[in-house]
Amino acid sequence: MTRFGLAAIVLLLACSAAAQDLGLAGQGPVEVLADGAIEWRRDDQVVIARGNARATRDGTTVFADRLLARYRPRAGAEARAADGSPFGGASEVWRLEAEGNVRIVAGNDRAQGDRAIYDLDRKVLVLTGRSLALTNGTDTVTARDALEYWSVTRMAVARGQAVVTAPDRKLEADTIAAWFAERETATPAQTVRGTPVPGAGRLERAEAWGDVRITTETDVVRGDRGVYLPAEGVARLFGAVRITRGQNQLNGAVAEVNLRTGVSRLLPTPGGRVAGMLVPEERRPPAPALERGR
Repeated sequence: MTRFGLAAIVLLLACSAAAQDLGLAGQGPVEVLADGAIEWRRDDQVVIARGNARATRDGTTVFADRLLARYRPRAGAEARAADGSPFGGASEVWRLEAEGNVRIVAGNDRAQGDRAIYDLDRKVLVLTGRSLALTNGTDTVTARDALEYWSVTRMAVARGQAVVTAPDRKLEADTIAAWFAERETATPAQTVRGTPVPGAGRLERAEAWGDVRITTETDVVRGDRGVYLPAEGVARLFGAVRITRGQNQLNGAVAEVNLRTGVSRLLPTPGGRVAGMLVPEERRPPAPALERGR
C-alpha cells in the first residue's frame, strides 16, 4: 500500500470506452484529484482519493467525498511499470465508485446522489441515496430508490416515486425510463478544445409504469402506464385511465393528452364505454336590488 499525502495529486489511468456523456464513457484517460490524500493499494488494484475528490474525463467531472478507481491490466498493452502501478499506461479503469455528496457535471447535464457506481465496461451509472436527481437544464428526473444512466442508449431509469418535471407539466410513476437526444451542433461557448460538450441533449421520450400521473396547469391524468413525447407535446396513458379537471372526471381505457392545446381524448375498451361526471359551474343568484328610499 502506498499513500500520497499531497493535495491535488493527479492520477492518469488509460481507458478504452468510446463515448462521451454523463456516463463518463469518453475516450481519454480518467484524471483523479483530491485535496486530502490519494491511496494506492497495489494488491487490490485500487486507487482511493479522499477530501474533495474528483474524477474527470472528456468534459465530465465526478465530485465526491471519496472516490475509488478500480483498475486492471489493459488488454494488449506492451508497456508496464516495473512496480506494477497503474502509472505506466498499461492499466485501465473498469469501475469507479463515488461516496458522499456525489455530483456529476457534463455540459448542461447534472446528476446527484449519496453514492454512484460507474461500470465502464457496460457504460452504466447507478446513483443511490437521498435527493437523487438528473437534469439537462430543462427537464429534471428524480427518484427515491435508484437513478440509472445508460450511456449507449442515452437512457435514464428512475425507480421508486419517479418524477420527470418540465416547466409546465409533471410526469410521476413508480418507474420511468427517459431517453435523451444527443446534441448535434454546439456553439463555441459549448465546446471544449473544439469538441462539443457532452450532455445538454433534449428529452426525446419517456415511458412510465405503475400509478402513472401527468399533471398540467388544468388537468390531472392517471393510468397504469404511459408514454410521453415532448417534441409532439403529446402524452398517452393506458389502463384504468382517469382525466380530472376541477370537479369533472372522465374514465376510460386510453387517453391522449395534447399538452400544448390542452385538449384530451378518452377512448373506451373494445365494446366498452367512456364514463364521466361533469359538474356544472355554480352560478350565484343576482344580488337583490336596493330599495329606493321614499
